[in-house]
Amino acid sequence: MDQTPPRSASDAAIAGRTDVYFNRTRAIVQRFGECQVTYAVFLRRPVVSAPRLMLDWLEGVARDRGTQFGIEVMHPEGTWVGAGDPILYLTGPFTQLADLETLYLQKLGPPCVAAHNAYQMCLELPQVTFLAMDARHCAGAEMQDMMAYAASVGSAAAKKEGASGFAGNATDSTAHWFGASRGSGTMPHALIGYAGSTLRAAEMFHETYPEENLTVLVDYFGREVTDGLAVCRRFPELAAEGRMAVRLDTHGGRFLEGLDPAESYAVLERHAPGAIRRYRSETELRHLVGTGVSAAAIWRMRDALDEAGFPKVRIVASSGFGVGKCRVMAEAKAPIDVVGTGSFIPNSWSETYATADIVAYDGVPRVKIGREFLLRRNGERKRNGHKPAV
Repeated sequence: MDQTPPRSASDAAIAGRTDVYFNRTRAIVQRFGECQVTYAVFLRRPVVSAPRLMLDWLEGVARDRGTQFGIEVMHPEGTWVGAGDPILYLTGPFTQLADLETLYLQKLGPPCVAAHNAYQMCLELPQVTFLAMDARHCAGAEMQDMMAYAASVGSAAAKKEGASGFAGNATDSTAHWFGASRGSGTMPHALIGYAGSTLRAAEMFHETYPEENLTVLVDYFGREVTDGLAVCRRFPELAAEGRMAVRLDTHGGRFLEGLDPAESYAVLERHAPGAIRRYRSETELRHLVGTGVSAAAIWRMRDALDEAGFPKVRIVASSGFGVGKCRVMAEAKAPIDVVGTGSFIPNSWSETYATADIVAYDGVPRVKIGREFLLRRNGERKRNGHKPAV
């Protein structure tokens, strides 16, 4: 007769999503006898610790199962973690933990890597405010929540080192991670196409949301400078009050209005000659003087606004602002006020794979060969298969 206790709805959901060998391991341990185990949970690359979503989920499972898990966080949220260094140790009955590994690792790896990316981006451009625009690049609501959480963790870590960090994000449902009740944003390209002109789209937005600051996309018709200045002249009060911004999102297949390779070099030679002379790769050169939203394009837009008498109109830059592009923009001293980006999402998903290994069974240290480094706890290295000497 089957002595396995009935599963709750939560257990059924876990069983359907976890790897089958973990379900079978749980059943075997239920048959042959309980064991208290300790897992070391880690990533193979340096990250910023972002374990809250995993911890919240584990606490919920423990409540549902009427049990308790011992969780020793070695690297608190927002701190740097070296490759292979356990972020936490997780202890509990083997029958209650065996089938959870697949799911809790899913909730740990991606946020940790994304938090590290966000942290680096903020430090590269410490005077720039960031806006998280990752939602439409996420694979569903759970990933959307993970990435917003990660950006907030990386941002908080960077702020401790003097960076401006992330001020918010683009969706209401995840705005709470940034201490807000709603997301930020004004208009997509779709609205400009609907309005028929950049100026009319700005007018429509202002008429509908008169109390909101106005950020206008200016690349739809390839007239970033012309259309940007036209909007500034239409709303001189907003421009003078610092309540207006132009957003550059120029397509990577063309130059910003008025630029070509020669003029792009000339712009940077005037403003940041050192940057163009020290570039190290084709990618960096493209970020400096190439097509799309380059450092030269941002400097060209700033020059045009200042010359036309709109020094308080801000520049919002978007389009591929990952860690590398932020670093190049810093070297070029690009006059960016805000970066809108989702490029803290891990570029190589294999880097997000978190791992858990059992390192003790009923208090006796034991781990597979090659993972002995996980046995180190509280500065003390334990010998594999043996308790440390007293």
